[in-house]
Amino acid sequence: MQIELSNESNYTCHEAQLIEVAIFAMEKMGLHPDCDLSILIVDEERMTQLHIQWMDLPGATDVLSFPMDEIRPFSAAQGAGTIGDIVLCPQFAEHNANSRSIDDELALLMVHGVLHLIGFDHATEMDEKEMFALQEELLAQYKGVTI
Repeated sequence: MQIELSNESNYTCHEAQLIEVAIFAMEKMGLHPDCDLSILIVDEERMTQLHIQWMDLPGATDVLSFPMDEIRPFSAAQGAGTIGDIVLCPQFAEHNANSRSIDDELALLMVHGVLHLIGFDHATEMDEKEMFALQEELLAQYKGVTI
């Protein structure tokens, strides 16, 4: 899997871990091994601009996902493609981390972003339960925790 990561913020984060988590999630979801993903790390000001431009919502957010080639889970047979772009804002994510470390919060957001790129959403209560359960399952597997 080809993953390009660009950190345009002044925030220092474990970029190698973000790539590792993304690859783990993509593999677990059965994506073709030649799929591409782009990760962009931005500050709150840039995230606010993107949030307004693409979601028409005010203020910053922690993660945005922009799907590209309509790749779906367990679709390795359909071949490689670009699953899309994930934009993370660690500064904003810190506010939501609660009892998690910022690294754990960013790992959660990375899995969340990957799931959005392959068609998962949380627009309805049922969709939210499914997506968040899968997100937690993938994170637990990544960490080697039995659920």
